[in-house]
Amino acid sequence: SSRTARSEEDRDSLWDAWGSWSECSRTCGGGASYSLRRCLSSKICEGRNIRYRTCSNVDCPPEAGDFRAQQCSAHNDVKYQGQLYEWLPVSNDPDNPCSLKCQARGTALVVELAPKVLDGTRCYTESLDMCISGLCQIVGCDHQLGSAVKEDNCGVCNGDGSTCRLVRGQYKSQLSASKLDDTVVAIPYGSRQIRLVLKGPDHLYLETKTLQGVKSENSLSTTGSFLVENSSIDFQKFPDKEILRISGPLTADFTIKIHYAGAADSSVQFIFYQPIIHRWRETDFFPCSASCGGGYQLTSAECFDLRSNRVVADQYCHYYPENIKPKPKLQECNLDPCPASDGYKQIMPYDLYHPLPRWESTPWTACSSSCGGGIQSRSVSCVEEDIQGHISPVEEWKCMYTPKMPVVQPCNIFDCPKWLAQEWSPCTVTCGQGLRYRVVLCIDHRGMHTGGCSTKTKPHIKEECVVPTPCYKPKEKLPVEAKLPWSKQAQELEEGTAVSEEPSFIPEAWSTCSVTCGVGSQMRLVKCQVLLSFSQSVADLPMDECEGPKPVSHRACYSGPCSGEAAENTPEETQLLYGSLQEFDELYDWEYEGFTECSESCGGGVQEAVVTCLNKQTREIADETLCVSSRRPPQLLKSCSLDPCPPR
Repeated sequence: SSRTARSEEDRDSLWDAWGSWSECSRTCGGGASYSLRRCLSSKICEGRNIRYRTCSNVDCPPEAGDFRAQQCSAHNDVKYQGQLYEWLPVSNDPDNPCSLKCQARGTALVVELAPKVLDGTRCYTESLDMCISGLCQIVGCDHQLGSAVKEDNCGVCNGDGSTCRLVRGQYKSQLSASKLDDTVVAIPYGSRQIRLVLKGPDHLYLETKTLQGVKSENSLSTTGSFLVENSSIDFQKFPDKEILRISGPLTADFTIKIHYAGAADSSVQFIFYQPIIHRWRETDFFPCSASCGGGYQLTSAECFDLRSNRVVADQYCHYYPENIKPKPKLQECNLDPCPASDGYKQIMPYDLYHPLPRWESTPWTACSSSCGGGIQSRSVSCVEEDIQGHISPVEEWKCMYTPKMPVVQPCNIFDCPKWLAQEWSPCTVTCGQGLRYRVVLCIDHRGMHTGGCSTKTKPHIKEECVVPTPCYKPKEKLPVEAKLPWSKQAQELEEGTAVSEEPSFIPEAWSTCSVTCGVGSQMRLVKCQVLLSFSQSVADLPMDECEGPKPVSHRACYSGPCSGEAAENTPEETQLLYGSLQEFDELYDWEYEGFTECSESCGGGVQEAVVTCLNKQTREIADETLCVSSRRPPQLLKSCSLDPCPPR
């Protein structure tokens, strides 16, 4: 036979060149071919003088039959021990899978009719490994000798399992007098590695439907292996159990059904890999965007039905979460210069004279809410810029090579300011009916004292209270108003108004009393202000912009009796301190008399209420022994200096 030219390696190793490949041992189903070489040295050459490769790696037609079975049937006309037999193959011999062992039909006689099967015979029925020269050789799913590449569960060589999904479930029979059978599970075309196990007295059977619509039924009456619609089925029948195995892929739609045969319930467990029959398929490139001078073209993706071999609506591919739509690809095209009246234009770098289309967006709109979470939107469009710098909108698919920018986003997701009510003060009396007060602050999401809380939802700062202790005098007709400093503090808190998004009167703090003793006056500034939600700043408005009654800017104040004055109060002082109350208790009692200085100058501190023994008629401080009969009120604290400290 002719020899090919020797390679340098062959000459150095004293081998002749490899000869041509022999004919394939099979015409289909995977066979083997070999090539020989000759040793040119009188010494022993290192290496082998024969090499193999696979060939004819195409499926055989169904009528061709099993290759090992053909080799056994070739001995049907040869007498064995003086008698003719019909020989059937014995497969999957664990000790010597490459010997030709056959069994005489209808007998237990198993004979090795040849020490070697023909090259290309499968070592095992469920494997691509093949026998070559009597030895089992590993064959990968790529049909290469010695390859370790395997199919995934979906039947894809060296795949990642993304083209199918595992289906696992259980069926329990529900006996009915009007029902003789029921559907267990429908297994679609192309499914693999199917296994069903029935436990109970009932019986499995099959219904099939080809892609052409031809229907058939199989009763699965006996144990054995057989073909149904060109799919090999292995069925085992036991007294209390049935097992059905199909390696697949199925060439038709299979419906597994159950026929009720007994009074007891049955259960069927099933598992199989179902193909994803709708998959994305990348299209060819669209036509170029320019006929000359440099343009671009994109690919797209379309949803393809593997069963009908046609394109379907995208929604079918979106049904499978495993399906990931491929991103469009972009390439340059028609880069030849365009003809011009004075010859040809100079060829410039592509990105200089024809930039790629790009996404452009408008500014974000104002947030729909100043707090508590809102949304803002913008428009996003695909634009193209020409050589003169003119920008024009184009179809969106031209920009799909990059992700589209979001058109909506959340904003101002922090909590809105809300009212925070502190603890109630003790009741202003030690017996009977009185009043109690509390401090209510508007707090933002950072815990800082701020404005912006709705006045409609502000908790009340004053309420009546009843002390269940009998008084020395008859029960008071009206609540006892708070004495200083509680009346002063409550008055300021009640009149104080937080700035909101509606124009409102905002009073500032009262000035100090104009006198150090007796009755004087106080003043304060009242402004009309509004909170600008976008910038979170406060703006002053003309007074006529605010509706409702304007808070007073003048009031009387009382700083206690002057030295040397009589302890009795004038009617004006009595009205200031006690309002319309005409009667008051002459007993001595504990009362709060102001607060200590704040423990901190900024950043939040506390003040402690000062408790003194007072003559409730003259309002003079008395010796504490005069208040022994009354219960000393609890310690009262309040927060102060809430403004943040300046940075150091």
